[in-house]
Amino acid sequence: MEEGQNWKKLENEDEQSPVEEVRITVPTDDDPSVPVWTFRMWFLGIISCALLSFINIFFSYRQNPLIISMITAQVASLPLGRLMAKVLPTRKFHLPGFGSREFSLNPGPFSMKEHVLISIFANAGAGFGGGTAYAISIVDIIKVFYHRKISFLAGWILVITTQVLGYGWAGIMRKYVVEPAEMWWPSTLVQVSIFRALHEKDNSGNYSRGKFFLIVMTCSFTWYIVPGYLFKTLSTVSVLCLAFRKSVLAHQLGSGQNGLGILSFTFDWSVVAYLTSPLVTPFFAILNILVGYVIIVYIMIPAAYWGFNLYNANKFPLFSTNLFDANGQKYNVSAIVNDKFEIDMPTYEKQGRINLSIMFALSYGLSFATIVATLTHVILFNGREIYGRFRASYKGKTDIHTRLMRKYNDIPSWWFHTILVLSFALSLVLCTVLKSEIQLPWWGLIFACGIALIFTLPISIIQATTNNSPGLNVITEYIIGLIIPGKPIANVCFKTYGYISMAQAVSFLQDFKLGHYMKIPPRSMFVVQLVGTFIAATINMASAWYMLTHVPFICQLDSLPKGSPWTCRGDHVFYDASVIWGLVGPKRFFGPLGNYGALNWFFLGGAIAPILVWLLHKSFPKQSWIKLINIPVLLGATAAMPPASTLNFNSWFVIGTLFNFIIFRYRKKWWQRYNYVLSAALDAGLAFMGVFIYLFFGLTNHENINWWGNVEDYCDLAKCPTAKGIQVDGCPLL
Repeated sequence: MEEGQNWKKLENEDEQSPVEEVRITVPTDDDPSVPVWTFRMWFLGIISCALLSFINIFFSYRQNPLIISMITAQVASLPLGRLMAKVLPTRKFHLPGFGSREFSLNPGPFSMKEHVLISIFANAGAGFGGGTAYAISIVDIIKVFYHRKISFLAGWILVITTQVLGYGWAGIMRKYVVEPAEMWWPSTLVQVSIFRALHEKDNSGNYSRGKFFLIVMTCSFTWYIVPGYLFKTLSTVSVLCLAFRKSVLAHQLGSGQNGLGILSFTFDWSVVAYLTSPLVTPFFAILNILVGYVIIVYIMIPAAYWGFNLYNANKFPLFSTNLFDANGQKYNVSAIVNDKFEIDMPTYEKQGRINLSIMFALSYGLSFATIVATLTHVILFNGREIYGRFRASYKGKTDIHTRLMRKYNDIPSWWFHTILVLSFALSLVLCTVLKSEIQLPWWGLIFACGIALIFTLPISIIQATTNNSPGLNVITEYIIGLIIPGKPIANVCFKTYGYISMAQAVSFLQDFKLGHYMKIPPRSMFVVQLVGTFIAATINMASAWYMLTHVPFICQLDSLPKGSPWTCRGDHVFYDASVIWGLVGPKRFFGPLGNYGALNWFFLGGAIAPILVWLLHKSFPKQSWIKLINIPVLLGATAAMPPASTLNFNSWFVIGTLFNFIIFRYRKKWWQRYNYVLSAALDAGLAFMGVFIYLFFGLTNHENINWWGNVEDYCDLAKCPTAKGIQVDGCPLL
């Protein structure tokens, strides 16, 4: 008897996940009879996907863009789902073509599985964390910055194929990074915790999460009309700029948008949440980013600008995404583009080399270092673990979660192969029949897909085991810029096919692991992800096309009315990248023909730095703090800057520390109950008011109230150079 009990205990232990975090977070039971293909799931899922698709593309063009993430729909859909479970009729009926099978609009209580699929729909609408489809920026810069034509059809094919192509790679890699217990995808555990928290029984006498969500959303909705319309200065308040109105130095130090943001603050949640909501970012991650941010922004940048005048930095603003000539004036990019949409070399040689602000230049160097440092750090500190887990996964060892999932029909391989063939064929049509609109040759598409296919598995493994992965955006644009310089749109298309198809594959696999943990039938996951991606990409493209054709002077900073929100911060950076890597080419920027060749040493620095930390850790193994030095995090702390500003970072740090350290430590029960709900409610209220302001004031050309409270931050001189003899409009001559 005792031997039998011991054997059973041993068998149960063997079935458990080898990862402790999974064992204590993910439930090990399942009820396959719970319906998932319900009317409630499809209705709320499609609505969530459509709303997030539109709202995110709407906000992407504004001065303070905001990404409304999946968590907003995750929280909002719960009370709606339960309401539908109460009011919808339970009568069963038959549908033609389904034989004797019965259907009902209300098959029972609103389940966690329905909720998961609704959230997956919403995640597709939020661009899997990116907000919008990456390829939308290609359409933006063609129409607005280069003033060339691209048809709606070509734009739609570009968006759809870059979003869907990665699903083919994911199908090939799925058996290696989803089913194995060793591939545990740490970030999915946050979502598992949220679902369990939202669905657990609420027997306390406090406000329910649903009521709390509605109250906070109403307050957020009501308040945002103040910084969003009536009193826009509250979005970016700078004490130094207000105190020293005529000092360039004070403006450079105090501006939260174009300076170091010292004594600058905000009352606008869209400014705080620009880097994603700080309420859902763990404090250890906030602290790591803070250390790197302080070193880069408050030590490296001031030393390079005021101390060493690196790259003649004083001739240009401290912080700007614009491109400049040698005299500190904005570079006339349109003049060096010929009729064939390629670089006009005689005009380029006449205008001279392009220059960058010191922050923009160093951000490229840091991105070089971060890419290499990520690979080096992961190999040294996680290599043995990753290799061991990959070998274990290859041997086919399964845990309780994989065994439970085998009750469901798996996805046929031909589904993935069909998606891959169709999306690739459509991409080839774009690169042949419509090549004149996007410049990318057919062999460039094949090359980009090859890069994506090669990198998808290793990057998926790194993400699945360390929750960290390098991006391929800089490397892809560097490679194609060397091969075919002078073609800006070919460059960004190659980058998008090479980088985003890989990123989409990783996002698909990560969501699939969430479904694996929550015991969602695989075929249901596949269909929801695919349908959600098509809906989101189509709404993204249609909404972007409408904005580009109906908002006067959108993205054109020199022509927009003062105080206009339609500044397109992200698209300016994307455009500059197309000029740097595509039109002019890396040889004339980072090679012997450019000013910034020394930045290539950052590649070597990024490779060496983790080795030094690793050697230090091996030399002093008892000093556990050494292993906590994460070089990729330190170097990549300011990866979002530009277009993010110092005010975005500073406010993000303050709010994140308040909630995820102070409140988490001293009011943990409140934090566990309301923290994620608060984040979702703030996002939702702001989003709805932002759309409301546009519909009721923007469409009638009354989106701006001209008074002193609607000036950005009174830091106009922050955009000025400090070198003697450089004359720029609106700036004093030093």
